[in-house]
Formats: sequence, structure tokens, C-alpha cells
Amino acid sequence: MKMAEISLTTGMRANLFQLQQTTKGMETAQSRLSTGLRVQSALDDPVAFFKAAEHTQRAGDLAGRKDEMTEAVGTVNAANNGIEAITNLIEAAKSLAQSAQSESNTTDRATLQTQFNSMLTQINNLANDSTYKGVNLLNGTGDTLVVTFDADGTNKLTLTGFDAEVGTGGLSITSAENWSDNTVGNVSTVISNLDTAKNTLRTESQKLSNNMSIITARQDFTDKMINTLEDGAGALTNADMNEEGANMLMLQTRQSLGTTSLSLASQAAQSVLRLF
Repeated sequence: MKMAEISLTTGMRANLFQLQQTTKGMETAQSRLSTGLRVQSALDDPVAFFKAAEHTQRAGDLAGRKDEMTEAVGTVNAANNGIEAITNLIEAAKSLAQSAQSESNTTDRATLQTQFNSMLTQINNLANDSTYKGVNLLNGTGDTLVVTFDADGTNKLTLTGFDAEVGTGGLSITSAENWSDNTVGNVSTVISNLDTAKNTLRTESQKLSNNMSIITARQDFTDKMINTLEDGAGALTNADMNEEGANMLMLQTRQSLGTTSLSLASQAAQSVLRLF
């Protein structure tokens, strides 16, 4: 014998449907409250999802550029520190040469010559030690520093190094010779070369400072752009937590009312059974 199918009344079906809809709404609200996101996939809102993904991707690319700029600042700082230190040594070397110029004792002049040449060696050491991340802008090896600013790599700044070593290819400072012979003319030439070298270093330092200003300005701009893009992506996908919280309370109330309504509809059906 075939068992008769149990059918629901129209009221019970309507209440059940509303309860199912309320449950779905609560699941959505719970997901938004737990993740903080209104749009979690392309299914939620394709336009907002892909626009937000584009903003996020560009922000990520710019963050990479910002790291490169930070490293570039380190390279420029290393070169500038080297220039400052070399300038100090040139001042000290000039002081030795001036002492030799005014010294009449040949032995003392020979000692000053030795100290002067030792100072030149230290200048070369400083130029070679001013390396940061494999780039040296002072040792005359032709190193360049390319700093990329934008995400697609079209906006760049190229810094070219120079030779801050002594010698004809660099600062044109030559080793001291025959100072013990009291050859004042030779010492005067050395002092003149030191002054020229100091001016060259001052000019190169100014170039580095100008380039540093450009890099740090682009660094700040990039930082603000990253924040703007992330804010834009958030505005497209983030959930309003206050709204979602209020929505959850409303859905809980609706669920309670729906359950009560379904219970009342069920009681109406049961009252029919009491007739038998």
C-alpha cells in the first residue's frame, strides 16, 4: 500500500521559504562580519571585485618600486658619506702640505711627505669602500644607479658615478715627491690640486643631494599613492561593519518571528487533527 505524501499548507510553505531566506542572509552577514569584506569573490560583485584587484595589484607593484627607492637612497647616502669623508681627508692632506710649505727642516718635510702619501692611500680606500648593494658611485668603474619610479617602469632616474680616487683619472691629486728638497713650488701645486679636488667633490655632492631630493619626493608620492589605491580597493570591497551588525540583529529578529509564525501555522494544521 502506497503511503500518502505529506503536504505542507500554503502558510507553512511561505513561512518555511522566509526562514530559508533569512538563514541565507544570516550566513552572508556572518561571512561579512568575520572577514570584513562585502565583496569576497567575483560572484559577489564582478565590477567591484576586478576594479579592487586592479588597485591592489598596482599598489603591490608600487610597493616594490618603493623598496627599490629605499635601496637607492642607501646607495646615494653611501656615496655622499664617502664624499664627506674624502673631503675631510683632503682637508687634512692640505694641512700637511701647508705644514711642509712652512717647514724648513728637511727631515720633518720628508716625514710630512710620507704622511701625505699615506693620506692619499686612505682616500682611495674610502672611494673603494663606498659601495652599497654592489654599486659604487665613487670608484670610477662606471657604475650607474637606475631608480624606477612608476609601476610599468617608464619613469626612471639614472645616477652616474664618478672617480673620487686620487690620480689623473680621478681627483687629479698626485703623490708628494721631493718635499725634503724644500721645493716650495711643488708643494704649492699640490695645495692647488687639493683645492680643485675639494671643489669637484663639492659639486658632485650637490648633484647627489639634488638626486636624493628627487628620490625622496618620489618615495613620499609613491607611499601616498599606495595608500590611495588601497583605500580605493577597500571602498569597493570592504563591508560596513556597523551596517552588517545591525543587519544581523534584524535577521535574528526575523528568524525568531519566522519560527514563531511557522509554529503557529503548524498548530493550525494540528487543530484539524483534534476533530478526529
